[in-house]
Amino acid sequence: MSTYNEDNRKVTTHRLIEMKQRREKIAMLTAYDYSMASIIDRAGMDVILVGDSASNVMAGNITTLPITLDQMIYHGKSVVKAVRRALVVVDLPFGTYQGNSKEALNSAIRVMKETHADCIKMEGGAEIRESIERVLCAGIPIMGHLGLTPQSINKFGTYAVRARDENEAKKLVEDAHLLEELGCFAIVLEKIPALLTKQVSEELAIPTISIGAGPYADGQVLVVHDMLGINKEFSPRFLRRYANLYETITEAVSHYIDDVKGQHFPNEQESY
Repeated sequence: MSTYNEDNRKVTTHRLIEMKQRREKIAMLTAYDYSMASIIDRAGMDVILVGDSASNVMAGNITTLPITLDQMIYHGKSVVKAVRRALVVVDLPFGTYQGNSKEALNSAIRVMKETHADCIKMEGGAEIRESIERVLCAGIPIMGHLGLTPQSINKFGTYAVRARDENEAKKLVEDAHLLEELGCFAIVLEKIPALLTKQVSEELAIPTISIGAGPYADGQVLVVHDMLGINKEFSPRFLRRYANLYETITEAVSHYIDDVKGQHFPNEQESY
């Protein structure tokens, strides 16, 4: 059982910065529906990300690109209804903010008004500066995302570790400082070398959250379906499975089928 349930105050962007200052690690997981979000929140999670990874684990798409703003809002509304403590972050999906700051603002406003989430997340650095500035000017908190940015996977052409190259690492550090200067309250660092994460985390006053970026960030995030062992096809080096629900669910469903076929369910006690 989590030892952090004792603090039931609502987690805010300011509290995350306080956690960094006192060197308390930030725990973050994804969720996409009411039932899972309810369990995760009551376990004591600090941050719940309504990730565009819903495109993969909920809709069966190969990449995050196909998911729409309407779909993200649906998932966001479902999660927020369940959450009492955690900070809820909703991803802005691909095509809703890149290259058009007015569209970025309209997308962010829709997410905030229709889901009642606490903040949004956007992928990228200097190339989306105008969109970030416009959204922040409207009073909407932004969590940044640097390193491997899945919405740009067609540009990368691979899910390999990013920023190994000196020039790319330098740009990432510059982008991290820029996001902080613009007013982002935290930054996700995905699949970059651990020592680069350490450098960025030490140089910034705002928290960093690692996904496949080593132990030196101020927090960690995983996709809940991966961490619970529901998804068996995805096995990157950074993933630790805390359960094997694929086998547990398969066994339960098989048992149910056998009971129905064998006329063992329902029995007299389960009938009216």
